Amino acid sequence: MNRNMKILQTFIVATVALVTVRASGVLNAPRAPREFKLQAESPRFWDLVDPNAKLGVVGTGFGFTEGPVWDEAGFLYVSDETINKIFRLHPDGKKEEVIALGDPDGNTFDRQHRLIDCASVLRAIIEVTPDGKYKILADHYDGKKLNSPNDVIVGPDGALYFTDPTLDLVAGEKQEIPFQGVYRLDGKGNLMLLTKDLTQPNGLAFSPDGKHFYVDDSEQRNIRVYDVAADGTLTNGRIFGTEPGGKGDGVPDGIKVDKSGNLFVTGPKGIWVWDAKGNHLGTIVMPEQPANLNWGDKDYRTLYISATTLVYRLEMKTQGFVPYL
Repeated sequence: MNRNMKILQTFIVATVALVTVRASGVLNAPRAPREFKLQAESPRFWDLVDPNAKLGVVGTGFGFTEGPVWDEAGFLYVSDETINKIFRLHPDGKKEEVIALGDPDGNTFDRQHRLIDCASVLRAIIEVTPDGKYKILADHYDGKKLNSPNDVIVGPDGALYFTDPTLDLVAGEKQEIPFQGVYRLDGKGNLMLLTKDLTQPNGLAFSPDGKHFYVDDSEQRNIRVYDVAADGTLTNGRIFGTEPGGKGDGVPDGIKVDKSGNLFVTGPKGIWVWDAKGNHLGTIVMPEQPANLNWGDKDYRTLYISATTLVYRLEMKTQGFVPYL
């Protein structure tokens, strides 16, 4: 998530109830906050979520939330990009600090259940160790510093896949790699560039069968899909869908997939739901603009949603695809 966008969205949330004054001096009514609603574009949307589903709040008091990951012990890991910490967030709202570091972003578990984080200030992919420290797994490509790793997932081969836009490049630091890439990091530390087609790659996901790879471009406001070759390389890149919206409405960011191959992609005003063929089934309109999301609870039928200052939960009919299990 872009640092300026984070600041802007937090400002909007903080001031949404203030009145404005017209040039004539007449006071306008307060701007109404956005309300949660389920907005279907297709009847198939209701196969995935109950029309009477209620949005719950799990955690409050954050600066800007990102990278939720459900631990089977019964809590979430959540990044706060403005407080510069990763927390354990329990269902009762209790928060425990895990580690303090500059601008933590997307997270995942790997197949060994290690917590992996995109550390924007470090310009690195890191492992967060149980003692509250970290170990750098990758911070250079071809001898040059990475830009600002943004989101990370586990692939069907067990390797880590991550995006490296310039969205959170530290002010005053030089961009050394002349493009914004998507990478594969294997267990031996080998880093392979998969594509540099995107202007600002952000969220990413694999289809449950591992044959398709999705990555969105926050600047272009679209989602791309690639075929995945046997050796992990990407081919036949094309536009899967677009998420147009007005200024301040939000852009494509986090992506998660359910076991049926439907995509849940943060975007303008909430979470856009797509089927595997690129049909927009509906939108989960959120009170605050979401940046990322993940599946959780014992049956992985709940979406946990990081949205600016809060973390929400929404029970779904469908079951999430969780690649690190």
